[in-house]
Amino acid sequence: MKNVSDFFGCKVFDDRVMKANLSAKVYQSLRKTIDEGAKLDIGVANAVAAAMKDWAVDHGATHYTHWFQPLTGVTAEKHDSFISPSPDGGVIMEFSGKELIKGEPDASSFPSGGLRATFEARGYTAWDPTSYAFIKGNTLCIPTAFCSYGGEALDKKTPLLRSMEALNKQAIRILHLFGNDDVKCVRTSVGPEQEYFLITKEMYEQRRDLRFTGRTLFGAKPPKGQEMDDHYFGVIKPRVAAYMEELNEELWKLGILAKTEHNEVAPAQHELAPIYTTTNIATDHNQLTMEIMQKVAAKHGLVCLLHEKPFAGVNGSGKHNNWSLATDRGVNLLSPGETPYENAQFLLFLCAVIKAVDDYQDLLRLSVATAGNDHRLGANEAPPAVISIFLGEELNAVLEAIERGTPYAGTEKTQMKLGVDVLPKFNRDTTDRNRTSPFAFTGNKFEFRMLGSSNSIACANIMLNSAVAESLKIYADRLEKAENFEDVLHEMIRKTIKDHKHVIFNGNGYDDTWIKEAVERRGLLNYRTTPDCMPHLLDEKNVRMLTSHKVFSEAELKSRCEIMLENYCKTVLIEANTMIDMARTEIAPAVSAYILELANTASAKKAVNASISCGYEEGLLKKLARLEEQIAVKTDELEETAMRLTGAEDVETESNMIRDAVLGKMGELRVACDEAETMTAKKYWPFPTYGDLLFGVK
Repeated sequence: MKNVSDFFGCKVFDDRVMKANLSAKVYQSLRKTIDEGAKLDIGVANAVAAAMKDWAVDHGATHYTHWFQPLTGVTAEKHDSFISPSPDGGVIMEFSGKELIKGEPDASSFPSGGLRATFEARGYTAWDPTSYAFIKGNTLCIPTAFCSYGGEALDKKTPLLRSMEALNKQAIRILHLFGNDDVKCVRTSVGPEQEYFLITKEMYEQRRDLRFTGRTLFGAKPPKGQEMDDHYFGVIKPRVAAYMEELNEELWKLGILAKTEHNEVAPAQHELAPIYTTTNIATDHNQLTMEIMQKVAAKHGLVCLLHEKPFAGVNGSGKHNNWSLATDRGVNLLSPGETPYENAQFLLFLCAVIKAVDDYQDLLRLSVATAGNDHRLGANEAPPAVISIFLGEELNAVLEAIERGTPYAGTEKTQMKLGVDVLPKFNRDTTDRNRTSPFAFTGNKFEFRMLGSSNSIACANIMLNSAVAESLKIYADRLEKAENFEDVLHEMIRKTIKDHKHVIFNGNGYDDTWIKEAVERRGLLNYRTTPDCMPHLLDEKNVRMLTSHKVFSEAELKSRCEIMLENYCKTVLIEANTMIDMARTEIAPAVSAYILELANTASAKKAVNASISCGYEEGLLKKLARLEEQIAVKTDELEETAMRLTGAEDVETESNMIRDAVLGKMGELRVACDEAETMTAKKYWPFPTYGDLLFGVK
């Protein structure tokens, strides 16, 4: 058994490696850049580049790449070798500070949402020194930001870093007002829990829908699904355990703090959770985690499905974004302490989050909007599309006491009594957990549960950071001008609670009565689909807030709205075309072949003895003939509806047409095909069923 501490981070140019390979002067200068945002000197960059190259070559690397996150939702990389020709005809290995700091990939084929024309190809990548370089295969990967020739952000990292800086700036203002003058930096930290499915590669290859779209577009409900709740936290199957063991090892080598693994609710579903780290690093790590999960799965004859809803009728997969705030002095700003009622600093930061979530419900909702996640939100494994906050009994009581101006009695610690003397006694937490809440306080952090499993966590954290920065700015502007700090502070906290308490809900988010109450009585937003919410990115209040904190320019916001709606349209159209193809070339022929067998069987029985009953065959023949006709008709209708999209005036109109017409036709075709599956002999059905897929990994 390997000792994890011996190889953890062995493929990362981390602080330990930098300290060992850089001079004290260079190391201190680089740390100042990383910790305080000081300007990077080219001499320091050259020294870092040389040490980075030597280390990478010693670890078998021959190439380097600027590793970035364009608006495709996945990562990108262009590899260059370290070699340069030498006068004697050989080569030398070189890597300069200039090459470390800046790269120049072709930007013409990445999504830009109209920021640039196709022929305008120049783009730049810029080193992010706060995220450690790492080795993948034989390549040194350098985390970078990606921008156009005109300086517009073409990636997810740049606005994420901007949002972190915006929040840091406003949080520092607040902390200095409370007398914390020693605090130089406030960072957000994130721990994204990652859910996924594992199926056999052999079965995956037999399903065109999985290969082309990542989810099953057809599939009748199997006799057994997740009804027994026996898979959740159940014994991990040997093949899955072997996969998890190798996955952990590969992640640990890259310095990724993989911590928790277990079976999830649905059959074949699992979860991996890391320890928290700084948000931009957590984002890099999560992108790497998803890539490595799929690579390791292939080595075990498995396929890792990251789609939000790969199977209808069982739980989909999310990514719970555990978000918190901490100072460079190690203080968690969302920790209530023993007496939260008396902790004014905590209460102000808590109120800032409550205000941010309420004021910018639309931004949080659209930050998790994708065609895949639309299938998941509102189902029983995910929060509803309505944004609300869960605080729990104690904090709710604290806020109510402050709003009313009444004393807070406090919550007594309750000792758990389990009725068995030998079992240890422990105090019960002062609040329960709420897995139905989109945004739940869980002790010293908030868990944003709406993200889909394939989503980059960058988008959600950009909006969350920015919205909280805006709340803190409003507070700081008032408090810095206050003649009586304590009075203004108390009134500000009380007013925030009064104005925004309608977004706090501690009940069952799955209850239909809550959705009605949320929308009709509380006035909360309910954007059920991507086309419903995405255009609100360009609402005046959102543009004003995001541009004022310099997280986005107005042009960047317009481009992202365009790109996200385009992605939605392209995703659903690929699914629709795949359904048409499978229905016509696989499902319909299978049903037809079985109909022929039934007819031949009935004819053969009558030929032997005219009095023999053929009721079974004839009854099934009628049902399948009806379904065969329905499949043909519904396939044609879907195709005709999809073809009408070519006349759409713009991408917003097209996305609305898809939501209102195409998805409905896809659903109708699926109903007919899934019913036919339940009546067709298994030997004729052209691809693995849900029962095969969900229970195929032993």
